[in-house]
Amino acid sequence: MFRFVVKRLLSAVLVLFAVTMLSFLMFFALPGDPVSGMCPKNCTAERLERVRVELGLREPKLVQYAGYVKGIFVGRDLGTAQGGHCDAPCLGFSYVRSEAVTDTFKRVLPVTLSIVIPAAVLWLVLGVGLGMISALRRGTLLDRLAVGFALTGASLQLYFVGAVLLLVFTYTLRWIPVPHYTPLLEDPLDWASGLVLAWMALAFLFSAIYARLSRAQMLETLSEDFVRTARAKGLSSWQVHGRHALRAAITPLVTIAGLDVGSALGGTFITETTFGLQGLGRTTVDAVHGGDLPTVMGTVILASVFVVVANIVVDLLYAVIDPRVRLR
Repeated sequence: MFRFVVKRLLSAVLVLFAVTMLSFLMFFALPGDPVSGMCPKNCTAERLERVRVELGLREPKLVQYAGYVKGIFVGRDLGTAQGGHCDAPCLGFSYVRSEAVTDTFKRVLPVTLSIVIPAAVLWLVLGVGLGMISALRRGTLLDRLAVGFALTGASLQLYFVGAVLLLVFTYTLRWIPVPHYTPLLEDPLDWASGLVLAWMALAFLFSAIYARLSRAQMLETLSEDFVRTARAKGLSSWQVHGRHALRAAITPLVTIAGLDVGSALGGTFITETTFGLQGLGRTTVDAVHGGDLPTVMGTVILASVFVVVANIVVDLLYAVIDPRVRLR
């Protein structure tokens, strides 16, 4: 196990190194002047030149990249043209927002985490549970209802579901307040009430997809030889289905869940826009429209970290869920 974790961590470092290099080359090594897009429209020629000097754009590309990587770990003296500083570890300085990219992420990332993590718990429990029950009750009314639910959820879009939830629960019935974000430690009840509609929308759409996947996987697993052997040994229905079939069936779902959660943490622009929340996804799209290259680069790296970490967690969960898997 220890060797496996070390190997995965080393591979994760290599992947993130490649991501930083590719993102840097994409934004700073291609032909063109990146500074003109990074600085606000009212930047003077003198101000643009100061930004070029601060970023070291007069230096060779390798030196520029080394300075960027150094800034991620130990910080760089940036932002003086705007009166700010990035002298602590950060992902760059946004001349459009006049603040370090890390400070921007500290403000918006809790919003995205508060949306995605509770919603992921809901869609995994509901989707996998419904799919498993549907497979065990194949051909019954419950199975047909579950399949209909899955088809409906897979056919709808989040902005439509979100609009319906807002119309029904917020503006018509007035059961749930307008979506907003309150820090969890400041007021847990207000935190939950402000985000519950976003959770419901994501959970409905994703649980429908996971219900279809888990149903198909469970039906395939129930036809395996080891399940028939477990039944022949006289094990109870709970032991056969819960201890043997379920553990084998959800292994592929863990892979998909890791990718979905990691990608969602990288930015849920549609969800945040639908419910008027300023999270990582909405901030990234605003940065793209505003030419805020440091923020875009920081988002690329942060999203890569989420996906890489999610994959490592998935690999470790394999050994816990399926005893046939051995980590080496």
